[in-house]
Amino acid sequence: MNLKIGILIVIASSTFLSCADTEKLPATTPEYFEIARKNLTGDTAFETTAFVEQFWRVAGNTGYNKTIQRIASKLEEAGYVLEADARPNEVLTYRIEKRAMKNKTWEPVGASLTIIGGDQPLLEHTSNRNMIFLNSVSTPANGVVGEIVHITKAEDLTPDNIKGKIVFAEMGTYALYKKNKVLVEGGAHGLISYNNPAYLQPQKNTTSIQFRSLPYNDADPFWGIALSYQAKEALKTALKEGKVTVKAAIKTKIYPSEELTIIANIKGAEMPNESLVFSAHIQEPGANDNASGVGAQLEIAMVTAKLVHARELNLKRTLTFLWGDEIISTRRYIAEKEKRSAKINWGISLDMVGENTAVTGGSFLIEKMPDPSAIWTRGTDKHSEWGGKVLKLEEMKPHYFSDLIIGIFKDQGEYAHWNVETNPFEGGSDHTPFLKADIPGLLLWHFTDQFYHTDNDRIDKVSKETLRNVSIGALVSACTLLNADNHTAKAILENTLSAAKKRLNAEFLLSKKAINEGKPIADETQILTAWNTWYVEALGSIQDLVSESDEKFTSELTKAQERLESLTNSLLQDLEE
Repeated sequence: MNLKIGILIVIASSTFLSCADTEKLPATTPEYFEIARKNLTGDTAFETTAFVEQFWRVAGNTGYNKTIQRIASKLEEAGYVLEADARPNEVLTYRIEKRAMKNKTWEPVGASLTIIGGDQPLLEHTSNRNMIFLNSVSTPANGVVGEIVHITKAEDLTPDNIKGKIVFAEMGTYALYKKNKVLVEGGAHGLISYNNPAYLQPQKNTTSIQFRSLPYNDADPFWGIALSYQAKEALKTALKEGKVTVKAAIKTKIYPSEELTIIANIKGAEMPNESLVFSAHIQEPGANDNASGVGAQLEIAMVTAKLVHARELNLKRTLTFLWGDEIISTRRYIAEKEKRSAKINWGISLDMVGENTAVTGGSFLIEKMPDPSAIWTRGTDKHSEWGGKVLKLEEMKPHYFSDLIIGIFKDQGEYAHWNVETNPFEGGSDHTPFLKADIPGLLLWHFTDQFYHTDNDRIDKVSKETLRNVSIGALVSACTLLNADNHTAKAILENTLSAAKKRLNAEFLLSKKAINEGKPIADETQILTAWNTWYVEALGSIQDLVSESDEKFTSELTKAQERLESLTNSLLQDLEE
């Protein structure tokens, strides 16, 4: 480090309130950690994950509905009462919301794909349950026999090429969707495709199939089969030797159903009209994605109910648990204000939270709320291989929520020797409806996972210890916020200030290096200014935790913001020297 820069950082840092170099968590968190670590074992979470992952789940189908029934049974076992039967002052309640579905539901039954003349099937549903495209119809009972036509470019998907053939395509599903009418109207017998991304390590995980889907279409029924790398290579080898004919046999169920969402509440003792919401989606067929989120959330709900009932834990605000269809159920719960008595203060999504990282390769991640790292991703910040679009400044969501929850999970990580990382905002799960409604929202998840969305995402890839660690961090986070008061707000102020100091100093060093390498000073000034603005507003968001009449806290908060501005000005001035 340049000596002058180092001296400046030390001086600038001393202008802060007397906060430690490491983030200070609220004084109550050790108490909550003790309770959570004593009572959350991971057993219920793992058992539930194992139950749920048996089924290929989409809203309305057998596996989805059996999961809802299992959750309801376990909630009742823990003392939750059906809302319709609850007394006026009941603390533990739940309800199951039922809605008619516009489209029919779908579930796979069985399938096989065989090269005529081959010794054994290329694929069988018993070992590759993702081989049938979602929304695929059944073939005739005896299957469909047809010649393969190998399509490598979307423009070759023409009636002249595909009529009377079974199309084998190696391309993204979007290209196939655009041409779906050609597939049907052009007279193709069916579709076979391969498109596993590199992060799934297909040459290593040769039997994995990442699930695919066809557009829902009652009028023009069609079928599709997705291939593993192994099956794709075998089919291509056969094609090199000449004409290939295959037999595809598929059985699925497509039928009218209703969409179910289950919502449980632990009513707050003092401020029941304020709440934190946990959301875990049921649909998707994997163990980690997302039977693990369903299981972890259920154990949290059951253990918290037990503790509240035994008066070992008191919650001032309301804690809500929602299980349903990803994004759809959460977005609807937020929108339907008349169906809930509490406003939503915070939302946390549990999605892919049980991974055995030694097997999957994924890291546990907390996806941050939109901050400048989603615009300028540099330094220690890194996107997952899921990736994320570059956001705009007007899309930022400044709030204390990210740093508080990260601090709590880092504490559990240090205690349990468990790795906790973060990633810039990427979206795509149940945290996004919260953020779109201007509610602080975070995602707890794992990535990169070499079995993501594949039929190798099974219970052997799940870790009970990971489920336990995530559940502990989640419950401590909830208790900290649900019982937050003026003392909590002061601790969060220090926590956020410490995080702001570290961020600004780190970004300053990155900008100084960039300028020395020829980058424009104006660009680097914009980055530091954006982080300053984000954290000044994040500090301001803490005001929501205290009463408006607490003038002392308001004064401390204002001084903290002014000192943050002063630090930023000093750093900006030095950028120009």
